[in-house]
Amino acid sequence: MPREREGNRKTKGAPLPIVTTLQKFLKTYEKHCAQTQTSVCPAIKRDLKTSINNEQILSKASLLESKGRACPFTTLKLMDCRIDAWSLGRLGTALQFSSLRSLVLDYCKFGNEEIESVFSGLENNQRLRDLSLRFCGLGPQSGPRLGSAMCQSAVRELHLDGNYLQCSGALGLLRPIAEYVEMQGKDQPATAPPDTRNPPQPFQARQRASSALNQIRKPSGAVTVKTTSGKKKRKKGIKKKIKDLTEAGPWLVKLYLADNGIDGKGKEEENSLLEFTQILTRLIRYSTHLRELDLGNNVLGEAAAADILEALRARKTGKLPVLKITVTPQISSDTFRSIWENSKKSSITRKKKEKSMLLDTCAG
Repeated sequence: MPREREGNRKTKGAPLPIVTTLQKFLKTYEKHCAQTQTSVCPAIKRDLKTSINNEQILSKASLLESKGRACPFTTLKLMDCRIDAWSLGRLGTALQFSSLRSLVLDYCKFGNEEIESVFSGLENNQRLRDLSLRFCGLGPQSGPRLGSAMCQSAVRELHLDGNYLQCSGALGLLRPIAEYVEMQGKDQPATAPPDTRNPPQPFQARQRASSALNQIRKPSGAVTVKTTSGKKKRKKGIKKKIKDLTEAGPWLVKLYLADNGIDGKGKEEENSLLEFTQILTRLIRYSTHLRELDLGNNVLGEAAAADILEALRARKTGKLPVLKITVTPQISSDTFRSIWENSKKSSITRKKKEKSMLLDTCAG
């Protein structure tokens, strides 16, 4: 069971006066806009000044919804906040239309219905890359729903440290991802090295990508005009561009499951741990995208650790990218050391890269 801890949060002191807080926020916002050479949003500046004059904190604002009518924020951090169900529903809806690439909701406690709003916003989301739900009170029932959402989103980095998924929740999270990457891995010819630069796309994703490319290639409206010399000149139409979009996954590169009560305590948990280990090792063997996996502070046991080590060796034999794995040291020192050695980059590879760089420098 995860320890009752709340991370390295600082204790809150007496709140600053409302006007001082708002003035400081406005000044910081304007400074950030100047540094990034972006325009200050008139609506935000107006609302903040109104709140300063009225000495009242702004209670709500539309920052994410309505494409083209709101600020294109790419990062949103709401840490240790009391977010009600209505607000989470709005957030889930906004995720579908916003430009967010990173969403952090650490230390916000969610019920099943509340977190469902966030999960629904991940479905077919082609922009969000990083999602952090650390210490959010997620239980085993959240695992399958989150796993399904990961398979329909572009999320590459997922932080779930400090929750209580247990074996069943972690199993529900990893099962659809592992089944997909195993199918992709077995479909590849044995002689062909895995393509780690371009993630494999499911059939529906390829169809969408193909239609999108066709739209890009078609001119939006070619116009023919006469020049002063009387010759007809064809003006090229403006080509449509799709920016910052990634086809639905799963594309997980980094997964953090530390301190989630994943262990074999109890009869039911023993069976769940065995099944979880089987799914986990399939993910390790076949995923060409996964680069980092944190299972720290979960008492997996010696048998599970041995299976992880075997999967790492199989991954190395298959010449897949190096996968950094963190496990609890509560296993035999030999197994722990072997896992560490098989999840780090080879010194030979580093020497080859350094030699290649040296030769390139000399040739230049």
